Amino acid sequence: MLMKARERWHCTNQACGCQIVVEIGGEVEGHNPRCACGGIMKKKYTSPVFSYLDFLHAEPVSVAPGGGSQGS
Repeated sequence: MLMKARERWHCTNQACGCQIVVEIGGEVEGHNPRCACGGIMKKKYTSPVFSYLDFLHAEPVSVAPGGGSQGS
């Protein structure tokens, strides 16, 4: 499991509640790292932010009443 710097991990044992912040990235052989209590540690979930798609949220274009084609 790859651990990156500034990632937050928490213990899945609710009685423990331990949390860590990774200071130096590295790799742990095998599965997720273990807490001191023996519980499995998981990454704290953060939802993705799609700021590069903000242009899709533009204001709707208003159409004049009776608009459309102006030909005879």
